[in-house]
Amino acid sequence: MITTGTNATDLAPESAWFKSSYSGAEGNACVEAAFLQSAVGVRDSKDKKGPALIFRSSTWASFVSSVR
Repeated sequence: MITTGTNATDLAPESAWFKSSYSGAEGNACVEAAFLQSAVGVRDSKDKKGPALIFRSSTWASFVSSVR
């Protein structure tokens, strides 16, 4: 992880954030991600203006590969 606590709205515009296609329709327990320059931002979908975590792109790719 690169940093924590950065407001999601400071990282990327609202249109950049997305949920996994595997997320349920209820939307009450999801995270959203946004691809940044050389990193990936992750935020709680229920707190869109709240803090976000920032991961190096390689770390995010490894995580996604592991959970598949």
